Amino acid sequence: MKRLSVNFIVCLFLLLPAVAFAGAPLDTVRTNVNKVLDILRDPALKPASAKETKKAKLRVIYDRMFDKTELSKRALAKNWNNFDSAQRQEFVQLFQQVLENAYMDKILSYVNEKVVFDKESMISENQAEIQTRIVSSSKTIPIVYRMINKGSGWKVYDVVIENVSLVQNYRSQFNQILANNKPEHLLQDLRKKVKES
Repeated sequence: MKRLSVNFIVCLFLLLPAVAFAGAPLDTVRTNVNKVLDILRDPALKPASAKETKKAKLRVIYDRMFDKTELSKRALAKNWNNFDSAQRQEFVQLFQQVLENAYMDKILSYVNEKVVFDKESMISENQAEIQTRIVSSSKTIPIVYRMINKGSGWKVYDVVIENVSLVQNYRSQFNQILANNKPEHLLQDLRKKVKES
């Protein structure tokens, strides 16, 4: 199982935002990345006492930027069909909480790296990839956003950072668990992770 690097974790939420407004995928990403950066750079939110307020503001963007069901479905892949409706709904919510718990503190450690928006590639009428880069004094990190529009606007369903896909990384972990266990076993694992965080 490939472990996520610190750079992956920092970049994941720093550059993922895509909100459910209609418009070109690149414009959607650019607009919402700037919203995230405004929150991270806001002097009023720098004190430790403002941490929960900052998290709440980022959570609003998180809730809008993902197609959470699409992300969950792709992370489970063929195993999605083994979950009943109630299990799917719970998985989507638990997976969202696991992602937030895993990455939020890393996002908050942002220190003014430059974001460059390079290219929009339309894969189909309703799917696109947006190529971006995080540029710091020491390195450049390529980021690709995979987006989908199901009629309510462009949303992110996967992010590829330095050739590592969020969806594929979690799919590998979930496949290992579900290879010899039922869906309830994975849900129990996720409930435990959420409770312990």
